[in-house]
Amino acid sequence: MKQFLIWIMFLFLGLLVQGQNNLIAVEKNNTLSGSYSYYATDSFQYVYAVQGNVFSKTLHKEQLEYKNISLGKITKVDIQNPLKLMLYYEDFNTVVLLDNQLNETQKIDFSQESVPMNVTAMGIASLNQLWVYNSLNQHIGLYDYLKKTYKTVGTPLTTKINYYATDFNSFVWIDENNQGYACSIFGNITPLGEFPAADQLQIISSNSVFFSQGDALFYLSRQKDSSWLRTKISLTEKRFQNFYYQAQNLAIFTAEGISNFKIILP
Repeated sequence: MKQFLIWIMFLFLGLLVQGQNNLIAVEKNNTLSGSYSYYATDSFQYVYAVQGNVFSKTLHKEQLEYKNISLGKITKVDIQNPLKLMLYYEDFNTVVLLDNQLNETQKIDFSQESVPMNVTAMGIASLNQLWVYNSLNQHIGLYDYLKKTYKTVGTPLTTKINYYATDFNSFVWIDENNQGYACSIFGNITPLGEFPAADQLQIISSNSVFFSQGDALFYLSRQKDSSWLRTKISLTEKRFQNFYYQAQNLAIFTAEGISNFKIILP
C-alpha cells in the first residue's frame, strides 16, 4: 500500500511538471496607449510602429518617420533587413523600400510593370529580390527590384492564402483549408501539415506559429518527427484584439493600446 501511494505521488508530480511545461511564461515590459496597427522591435532594440498612415522607427529619444498619405493604408511591414525596410500598400498594388533612416529609396507600382501583377502577398527575399504572390496567375514569384524582372517559382496555387510569412529564403503560407506549405527560392514546396482553426494567426517560420482562439494564445513548434507541439502562452491580458511577435517581443493589442512582453520561446 505504501509503495502504491508513493507511485501515485510521483505520478501526480510528473503530471504537474508536464502541465507547467505546457505554459510559456512572459515578462511584461511596458504598456503604450494609442491606436497601433503594427508594433515590433529588432535585434538592435529599435521599435517600429504604424499609427494611421505613419511608419516610425524609435530608439530612446531618437525618432524617424515616413508617411505617404496618397498610398493609403500600410498593409505589410518587413523589417528583417534593417538596412532595407519594406512597406506594402495593397490597395494601390505598390511597395515602398526605405533605408535605415526611413528615406524612400524605391517605389514600385506593380500595375505599371511590363508583366502586370496584382500582388496580394509580399516580403523581402535574398539577392535584391521580393517575394510576391500574383493573384492574376496564382503564382508565387520573385521580383528583382534592381533589374526589374519577375520570375515564377513552384506551381500555381489552387487554394486561397489565408496567412503567410516570408524570410530571405522561403515563402510560408496556410491556405483556406488550414493546410500549411513552405516554398523555397528554388520553387520546392514542402507540406507542413494541418493547422487548427484560429481567430488570429501569425507564422514566424516553417517551424514556428502563434495563434489565438478566443482569449487564449498558443505557440506551435514543429518537432523532429514533423508533428506540431501546442503550448499555451501565460498572459495577464484577458481580452485582446490581436498580437504580433518579433525578436523576443510579444505585442498584445487591446482596445486601450499595446502591452509588450518579453518572451523566450522553447
